Formats: sequence, C-alpha cells, structure tokens
Amino acid sequence: MNHVLNGLAANPALPPESVDRLIEVADADLAGRLAGREDLTRAQAVALITRVDDCGVPLAYGGRLTAADVDPVRQPRAALALLDQGRGAPEWARLFAVDPEVRIREKLAACPGLPPDVTERLAADPDVGVVVELALWTQEPGVAAPLAAHPHTEVRRAVAANEVTPPAVLAALLLGEGLPRAERCPVCDRRDGPGAPEPDGPWPPDRDAPPGASCDGSHASASHDVRWAALANPATPAEAAAGFAGHPGHRLRRALAAHPGLPVRAARRLAADPEPGVRADLARNPTVDETSMRRLAEDEDVDVRRSLALNPRVPLDVLARLAGAARIASTLLPRIASASPEEVGLLAASPDAAVRMLVAQRRDLPAAVRDTLAADPDAKVVKSVAPHPGLSEERLRAMVDRHGVHVVTPAALNPDASAALLETLARHEPPVRKALREIARHPRACAAALLVCLTDRRARPLAAAHPALPPHVVTELLCDPDESVAEAAAANPSLPATVMRSLIP
Repeated sequence: MNHVLNGLAANPALPPESVDRLIEVADADLAGRLAGREDLTRAQAVALITRVDDCGVPLAYGGRLTAADVDPVRQPRAALALLDQGRGAPEWARLFAVDPEVRIREKLAACPGLPPDVTERLAADPDVGVVVELALWTQEPGVAAPLAAHPHTEVRRAVAANEVTPPAVLAALLLGEGLPRAERCPVCDRRDGPGAPEPDGPWPPDRDAPPGASCDGSHASASHDVRWAALANPATPAEAAAGFAGHPGHRLRRALAAHPGLPVRAARRLAADPEPGVRADLARNPTVDETSMRRLAEDEDVDVRRSLALNPRVPLDVLARLAGAARIASTLLPRIASASPEEVGLLAASPDAAVRMLVAQRRDLPAAVRDTLAADPDAKVVKSVAPHPGLSEERLRAMVDRHGVHVVTPAALNPDASAALLETLARHEPPVRKALREIARHPRACAAALLVCLTDRRARPLAAAHPALPPHVVTELLCDPDESVAEAAAANPSLPATVMRSLIP
C-alpha cells in the first residue's frame, strides 16, 4: 500500500489530469480512495471500474454510474448495487436469479422492487439463505406473508423481523398458531451436515453451534428465536406480545420491554422484573406509562436509572432527580433537547449543578441563559456550555482563566473560537493533549497553533491534513516516518500542485 498516493487520491485540490493519471495506475486500495472523490466525473468513474471491478459498488452507491455504464456479467456486484437502488435493468434481476453463486442470489433477494417472476423464483430457491434474505428485506406484505409457512425456521424468523409482515401473521408466528409445523432449523442443518457429530455427541469446535442450541425434533431453540424476532418487531400487535411479560426466557422479556404500545399491565409487571436488563430496556421505552417510569427512577441498578434518563418522555422532575444519581455522561439527553423555553429557564436556574450541566449541553440556548451558565461557579457546568456557539472570545478566555485544564478542550471545540484563542489554548501550561487534537481539527486554527499540534503523536496526523499548515511544512511531512501523517499531508489541499504531480509515478 502506498500511503502517500492514497492520501493524494483523497486530496480535493488534486488537478483533474492528475486524477486521470492515478486512475491509470490504481490498485484496489487506490481505486477505493478515488471512488470516494466528490468531483469524480462519470467518464473517470467508468475508467475506474474498467480498471478495478471491485470499486464498482461504492461508485454505484455514490451515484457515479448508470445502468449503461455497467456490464452485469463482468461487474455483477456493481449491477446489484444499482438494482439495490432501483436503478438497474429488470433483465439483470432475471439473470442473477439463476446465478450459480449463492451470494449473488442472496444480494438480489435483498433488493427492492424486483419483478414478480423473480420474487417467485427466489421464494422457491433451494438455498435457504436466499429465501431468508427475501423474507427479511421484501417491502411487499404479499411476499412476506406466505413465507411465514416456510418449512425452515430461519425463514420464519426473517418474516417475523420484517416490519411489512401483516400483524396477523406476526401474531401467528409469535404464538405458534395457525401455521404448519416447521421441518428444519439451524441445529438440524448442523446435525445432518457433512462431518456432523452423533445425535447425542458433543459439538465439534469448528461447527459453530449457538450457545444453548438444542433440537429434539421440536426445533426449540429456533422457535425461541422466531418469537424473539416477532417480539422485537414494532408491527407485532401489542396485545399478543403482552402475554410474554411473565415468560421464563429473559431474552423474550427484554424484547417485549422495548415494544411500542406496551399495555400498562405488562409494563408494570416488567418494571418489577428480576432481570436488570429487562428493566433497563423498559426504562428506555418512550411509550411506558408514568407510574412505571417513577418506579424505575428508584431502581437500585444504575444502568436502569441511566436508561430512564435517556427516555425522551421521562418527566422533567424525575430527570432532575436522576441527574446526579444516574452517572449520566456529558451528552444531550432527548428530554432536555425537547424542553420548552420555560423549562430551559427553570433547569438553568436549578440549585443542583448536575441539572444545570444537563441543560448546558444544548447548543440553542437563549443568549442570556448561555452567558449565565458560562459564568457558573461549577467547572462541570462551564465545561458543558463552553462549546456553545455565540460565546465571545472574552467569555471563553475568562472561562479558561477560572477553571484551567477542565475547560481547555471544551473551549477548543467552540466553533467561534478565534485563531488567537486556539493558539493560546495550544500553548496552555500544563499542556492539554486532548485539546491539541481538537485544535488540529478546528477550521479556524492558524499555522502557529498547528505547529504546536504537530508535537503531539495523536494530533500530528490531524494537523498534517489542515489546510492552514504552511505548504513547505506539508511537503516535509510527506516523508514522515508515521505513515498516517504522510498520508494526511498528501491529502492536504495546501500541498503545492507541482509536488502533487511529482508524486504520481
């Protein structure tokens, strides 16, 4: 792999004639980088796929190719990518439906808008993996519904996971009613395959049996998986799902706990579930009733309380109690993001610094609230609000002066930080290494700040890619012993065009 050429292939300032030259010498790695260029012309895309077939997939998904540019026989994966976007030719689908390579048929089965005759053929494919892909990805209820009666449980599980499957069919898969008995499951396939163990013998290490897999003819493990997929499907009728609130399988109860429209009686039973994972999944469910949420707020498990804090409908007073107890990371919580202006004002005026820190994570605060939080006596609050747009340089400097290393990195994240401030932060004593990485990414960073960033091992490749770095420094970095730095320098648009041309063989 030539790291300098790979970097050059991503350089937005690379002249068109140099792009053409790189295409002429491209290997698979280089072609992959070139395929991602935003300025790639259709002619260049065609030249690239002609040289390296494998880059046809990203080119197709990137909108660089049309059906007229692709030969489905020579470039089947690019053709499948176009079919997946609805931009391929219908005759390609018929060609791939009889392809001897299973992976080709599997990929075709996942494509939308297939002709009815192709769908019919794929539904009867002798390889169960092809039928599974069709069952999982079809967007037509009339295709999914009949496959619920397929003899293999893996197909039934795929139907159970597909949200276009009719609710009545999902209920039948969940309850095991109204469908013919399944004949095969993954355990059967492994038992009966070449080199299979004796029926009562141990599984060989190379046969990849799932933990707890079993089959005595009833396909018990696989049937459990079908039910799990149905419970995890939001289209499954909630009333049918609710009966599993007391099921002995905690995996099924976890899937149920996340189901939208969960009946109140089921939610309250799950709120007392002995398994913390079940209660945590329930706590994240935005459709859970308020009584259950308040019970979960008192849960002894910190993960349950943290999950409840992430619920977009958690009552604000409950969230305020959770702020200090749930070990919530520095993140904008959904309920805080949707808070009304009046609620924002109340949160910002809270006597609890943990609550003020939560609202300080918003990036659309009224100027008065933003500035008040910037002057907060608690460093955690100031750290949270420091990246907020609109803060003046004077305020940012005052925040750093008051709280030192705690605020240097957040201040470096502020989109309005000036070049002068970023240079000051880069030279801060004691040094803040994480801040150097953020400064190296900042669009306003100046050359002086970037030169400091080059002294840090992790910030060095980021600084090497920054367009404000002087061209002679960028050129020198092409020979850096760290290949990631050399590649970043080659991708820097400040690299002189004459140097770019000289790098291409």
